[in-house]
Amino acid sequence: MRVLLMGAGGVGTAITRIAARRMFFDEMVVADYDLGRAQAAVHAVGDARFTAERVDAGDSAAIVALIRRTRADVLVNAVDPRFVMPLFEAARVAGVTYLDMAMSLSRPDRDSPYTRCGVKLGDAQFAQSGAWTENLALVGMGVEPGLSDVFARHAADELFDEIDEIGVRDGGNLTVDGHEFAPSFNIWTMIEECLNPPVVWERGRGWFTTAPFSEPEIFDFPEGIGPVQCVNVEHEEVLLIPRWVPARRVTFKYGLGEEFIRTLRMLHQIGLDRTEGIIVPGPHGPVTVSPRDVVAAALPDPATLGARMRGKTCAGTWIRGTFRGAPREVYLYHVVDNEWSMSEYGCQAVVWQTAINPVVALELIAAGTWTGTGVLGPEAFPARPFLDLLTAYGSPWRLRELPAATPLPAAA
Repeated sequence: MRVLLMGAGGVGTAITRIAARRMFFDEMVVADYDLGRAQAAVHAVGDARFTAERVDAGDSAAIVALIRRTRADVLVNAVDPRFVMPLFEAARVAGVTYLDMAMSLSRPDRDSPYTRCGVKLGDAQFAQSGAWTENLALVGMGVEPGLSDVFARHAADELFDEIDEIGVRDGGNLTVDGHEFAPSFNIWTMIEECLNPPVVWERGRGWFTTAPFSEPEIFDFPEGIGPVQCVNVEHEEVLLIPRWVPARRVTFKYGLGEEFIRTLRMLHQIGLDRTEGIIVPGPHGPVTVSPRDVVAAALPDPATLGARMRGKTCAGTWIRGTFRGAPREVYLYHVVDNEWSMSEYGCQAVVWQTAINPVVALELIAAGTWTGTGVLGPEAFPARPFLDLLTAYGSPWRLRELPAATPLPAAA
């Protein structure tokens, strides 16, 4: 297998360090708009299978040319969601396997954004499903979405006879020394998903939206993290899981914390979450800038924060339903301690936890364990081989049994 990895930021760099320990691929070309960054990622692994290239992720034609020149079999998208469609379309034109960790962007309904869906996450990709008749586009294969979706499929396959609700719950106790506000993941993406209307899915109703940060709940996270307030946030799992896993309700809630929510609301109130350009004075005359890009540039790069981060991050999927006639409630989860990921890989916990999952998926594809054509989510594949291989990578997942709640009443 020859891999073209687009993006040498925090997640892309972590992908190279994890993949370098595995032998399932022959070559990995690391491509980035900043050639120096791609070269730094390649140099750090010290493996002849890795080479660096410069390319613009927004230029589909250039990506197609690079795929053909490097004879890549698969394109892995590790850049931010603004570039999903150019990369997705380049892989389709070139006739190679495509894998991403975030899906095409949504667009809220203009008239009723907090009750009705507009363009949903991934809609642009699923609209092209008919064109992927000979190749696979594996979408949403990070940690969330990604591993969380694998957990949902595993629950349906092995743990439940009927599922009432699937709720992805993400939380942690990470802190960053010396920073009052320093997100541990790409702030551009976090603003996008946190301030857009969250999506909920219910059987008989389908997808609908609610207000940002709605339905707060306290979720008790494992391995010493403890209780964290979680709120509804727009995320791909709600758009993916119902396509393949039978459930009566699907949600995604993020443990953001009150301070983070206040900061995001403030950015929205003063217009700094906007992506469209505004004209501002510059040293050589007026220039057009995106307010959200300015916010991202003003904050520290999450990939550089690892040495000052403390604590753990937890990604997981909570499921309730029935098994063998009795109520059951479980939380399937994966925890990464920042101290461990930094000492073992030199990568902070959040980007490392995101990066390991596409590498595991690539190995399953290379082995022929996961096969298919079309635009498919992680739920479309058997979960057990993925979970077993994740454990073999030295990063095991866990299951916590919870006190079983009464099942939801039967749908009318």
